[in-house]
Amino acid sequence: MKNRIITFLFSMLFLTGAATGAAAQAQCLRTSAEATVMNGDRASARLEAFARAKWAAVEQTAGATVKVQSLVSNFRLVEDAVITKTKGAVTSGKILNERLHDGMLTVDAEICVDPQGAKEAVSDLALNNAITLFIPARKPGRQGDEYAETNILSETLLGRFIAQGYTVVDAAPAHPSDAAAVEKAVRSGSTLTVRSLMTGYLSNLMIIGSMDYTLSTAKGESIGYGLAMPFNAVTARLTWRVVARNDKTGNLEILAAGADEAKGLANSVEDAAARAMKVLADRLFPVLLEAVGRHIQGSTRKITVEVNGVADLTTMLEVKSFLQNLVWVSQVEESGLSTFVVSYPENPLYLANSMEARGVFRVRRFSPYALAADYLRPAQTHTVDPDKQTREGEHDN
Repeated sequence: MKNRIITFLFSMLFLTGAATGAAAQAQCLRTSAEATVMNGDRASARLEAFARAKWAAVEQTAGATVKVQSLVSNFRLVEDAVITKTKGAVTSGKILNERLHDGMLTVDAEICVDPQGAKEAVSDLALNNAITLFIPARKPGRQGDEYAETNILSETLLGRFIAQGYTVVDAAPAHPSDAAAVEKAVRSGSTLTVRSLMTGYLSNLMIIGSMDYTLSTAKGESIGYGLAMPFNAVTARLTWRVVARNDKTGNLEILAAGADEAKGLANSVEDAAARAMKVLADRLFPVLLEAVGRHIQGSTRKITVEVNGVADLTTMLEVKSFLQNLVWVSQVEESGLSTFVVSYPENPLYLANSMEARGVFRVRRFSPYALAADYLRPAQTHTVDPDKQTREGEHDN
């Protein structure tokens, strides 16, 4: 009996310690958010502002640099997603204070957030079309972990991807330890650094790499036969990977990887390194573009869009035209007079937001593979035929 009691007490202590450890993992912080009071409904505004405060705490805990609100301006559409995703991330929360000014209700709240749940919640709203680029470059001719925050290679790749219509974030390291961690991650295959950067920049796709230089031949150095090297010869070596998050498993997958080198000649070591990087950028971009294109094409899903208010063929063609012109929509197929199948590579939340932003749709509900909306037919401009008006005037006389 005594042994059972001791075992029971030990189990209780173990469970209590585990629960305390889990609770200790939560981070509590204070956030503020606001909402518009519509028709004097302060209670609804309070709930909306509180939901915003929760999501702000989730983003802050996850270390999100790019905010969801900067991608989706209509919070009414985000609210359902936020409520669903904050359930596992927010462990507790309370409103500390609220104030009303010019029709805006601001709440100050204390929110406790589970860090792991926060990262998962933010990652679920990441974009497939957003590319995070992180290729730190060691400064030429330097020793140790001295990296250039921006370099010819990364800037060239950024410009070319933007020209192709992609949203690209340059996650250039602001501290040498960040660059060293990236280099270690590329060499060892560690995904911790990659996951953190993806979460921070709301992207599901990342180009990660490390750049190093070697002064092959110094200017003035003997190259034999009594000749001296007229320029500095620098060899730039690049190791890179294209990594993506699998929507179904959540795991990171390597889409493409490689290593390359190029040489540059110039009077200064820095100029020679820059020329070598330009050569590498020209070689690398077509390979990266193909890998990114394959990933986005493979992640495109079919979303059924039911539109209320389509009663004839003319209206159906109008709606189809509006849908086809939305950002990231690759194809629209009719599946009846008022039902459309939209090929879309992103979270349906962003499709719903794009539809409402056009001002001709009011979204009623959305899910991962279906969306329902009302079609608000644009007001028809009334035009008067001058000839007809003249004829009618003569007839009246």
